[in-house]
Amino acid sequence: MAIAFIDLQTQRARLGQPLEDAILKVVRSGAYVMGPEIAAFEKALGEFGRAPFVLSCGSGTEALILPLMAWGIGPGDAVFCPSFTFAATAEVMPLVGASPVFVDVLPDTYNMDPAHLDAAIEAVKAKGELTPKAVIAVDLFGQPADYPAISAVAKKHGLKLISDSAQGFGCTLNGEHPLHWADVATTSFFPAKPLGCYGDGGAVLCKDERLHDLLVSLRVHGQAVKSDIEGRTFDHDPKYLNMRIGMNSRMDTIQAAVLLQKLTIFADEIAARNRVADRYAEGLKGAVKTPKVIDGGVSVWAQYTIETDDRDGLIAALRAKEIPSAVYYPIPIHRQGVYSGYPQGPGGLPVTDAKAEVVMSLPMHPYLEADVQDQIIAAIRAHVGKNA
Repeated sequence: MAIAFIDLQTQRARLGQPLEDAILKVVRSGAYVMGPEIAAFEKALGEFGRAPFVLSCGSGTEALILPLMAWGIGPGDAVFCPSFTFAATAEVMPLVGASPVFVDVLPDTYNMDPAHLDAAIEAVKAKGELTPKAVIAVDLFGQPADYPAISAVAKKHGLKLISDSAQGFGCTLNGEHPLHWADVATTSFFPAKPLGCYGDGGAVLCKDERLHDLLVSLRVHGQAVKSDIEGRTFDHDPKYLNMRIGMNSRMDTIQAAVLLQKLTIFADEIAARNRVADRYAEGLKGAVKTPKVIDGGVSVWAQYTIETDDRDGLIAALRAKEIPSAVYYPIPIHRQGVYSGYPQGPGGLPVTDAKAEVVMSLPMHPYLEADVQDQIIAAIRAHVGKNA
């Protein structure tokens, strides 16, 4: 049997009939968009992520766009983000008319370098062409960024802070979720994510009721919310009173039903992912460079990413044994033509450029059995030993 890179079918079998019943309930209800499961899921997600306010939306990308819109970020504004991430992180700035400014990452965790962030902000201020407005830190591969340090830099410069936890929802640092430091945390429910649905979806978690109110409006075409209609009469559906330019970013009810079921086992799956990661670290010791998690951090291990100078050779050797792998990310965003004209922090992004040449990711999911993992480890060690 082929080895799965991410095994969603074993999870589906574990959830069993209650999952199928939850989906069928939505199908029979006819409430396919913004049905009652949406509010139930938002409540449950907030309880898990310690967020007073949660907004579900159409995708992880839209989860990043919505707060930028709510804060009025647009042309002439700068938003600082890493380049060593998926394109969606940087894509949202041009979509609202703002400019991404690319920041380098730390060599051990691959997450944003707080010192380079500070230097990048200072450089943009000194140049005077853009106005710094926000920072998007990424919880790459499932572990939290250095939020105490990044938050301190953002506060120093008066910038908003977004935690892009598309890969990292459920991660913690010193027992706290990223929202403890960030103004908002966003996530993606793309099926391959640690908490994924059976289509697409996302969420914005925040602590500010007024911001949440704006997000509710922006999610549905700028519809009127409670604060908009206080003191006036409008006895119709609020989506027909449009108070601002918004978008359509509603989550399908079926996805909320799926996620409600997955949340019941999510904590257990995070623990299982960490056991798998520990087995990899022990088995691969001395063969390749294995991941380091920030001190005090708990990763949800969206990916298990190693480093090797013989990446192409190792990928080919694993493929010959029907072991899948992947490269996240072979071309950093700042080196892609469409993004190459946007600013970078002082000195460029040497760590990002170097890591893009050596990283590769191995099969990772909560249901990776020890004997299968032993096959993967043995194949890696055999190739490394043969080419030593």
